[in-house]
Amino acid sequence: MVTIVEIIISLVQIFIFPGLFFLGSLSLTYAWIDRKFFAKLQNRIGPLYTGWRGILQPLADFIKLLAKEDIVPEGVDRKMFTATPILALAVIITSLFFLPIYQFSGIASFTGDLIFVLFLMTAFVIIKLLAGWFSTNRFSLVGTERSAIQLLGYEIPILVAAITPAILAQSLTISEIVAVQSAGYVAGDFLLGFTHWAIFGPAAIAFGIFIACSIAELEKVPFDIPEAETEIVAGWYTEFSGKKYGMFVFSVQLEMVFLAGLAAALFLGGPSGPIPAAGSLGVITPWIVGLLQTIYFIIKTVVFVLVIAFIRAIFARVRIDQMVNISWRIFLPLALLSALLVLLIGPLYLWF
Repeated sequence: MVTIVEIIISLVQIFIFPGLFFLGSLSLTYAWIDRKFFAKLQNRIGPLYTGWRGILQPLADFIKLLAKEDIVPEGVDRKMFTATPILALAVIITSLFFLPIYQFSGIASFTGDLIFVLFLMTAFVIIKLLAGWFSTNRFSLVGTERSAIQLLGYEIPILVAAITPAILAQSLTISEIVAVQSAGYVAGDFLLGFTHWAIFGPAAIAFGIFIACSIAELEKVPFDIPEAETEIVAGWYTEFSGKKYGMFVFSVQLEMVFLAGLAAALFLGGPSGPIPAAGSLGVITPWIVGLLQTIYFIIKTVVFVLVIAFIRAIFARVRIDQMVNISWRIFLPLALLSALLVLLIGPLYLWF
């Protein structure tokens, strides 16, 4: 029988930590880090005045969008036009609940949940396609077509790259993949938890493919073709305004946290890292372990955000045909090669 205490703990996990409030705050902070680092690389300042060094600027932008007039153009499918931003936000929030943040499993976890999470990742893109399609705007339709073609390009490589650590761990459950990578040994007063991270082994190539395809998933330079403002206004975004546009922007910011967290879970041992061994430095409580693992999770995901910002700064937008060629001729063969290496030498890597 479920007790009141258990219900309260579950509600805190869902709505406070590591749930909606924590993840929402993290997404807005990562948006600020992305903008500041990108500006620094371009010799600009970036957000400056709202909050300390402009850290509250993404929140201010979101609030401003919620306050703006919400326009529904004539000729659109009103029901689906209204539903797609809500569906996008719901799908990405559901995906985030599977991320291991302060422990090896997320708020939600079940056997084979990696497959379900990858499905939700694809479903999020499909919702964006529907958003552009139901807008019935010429620029939105062009952006939708580009997004669909881009999806066909990067979808298989990113799936193969994501499955590669699962092959290494011989499990399709995220918590078990993290647990296999977190196996370590005591060195001094610390239990090392990074000796078997996939990025240090035969799955390193898959990690690079995952990052590149994540940029395409986020539709950022050089793969921002579906919403290229210099060509098609804002692509599938074009007709959205006010609250609907704000929900889409917030969903994409949450998507960055999701992809960063998934990359950390699959290739960097999730929240694992050096943990004080029991009895070596006094009493090590679960709260201390959870705090340390949350810090490790944040560090790893911030590195992911910085890498994406760096790639954005040094590359120019490619054409949609170039993107598909890169995906099928470079990303896919490399992803398959990484998976083959894991099959051949993965058990030996884990043994050492």
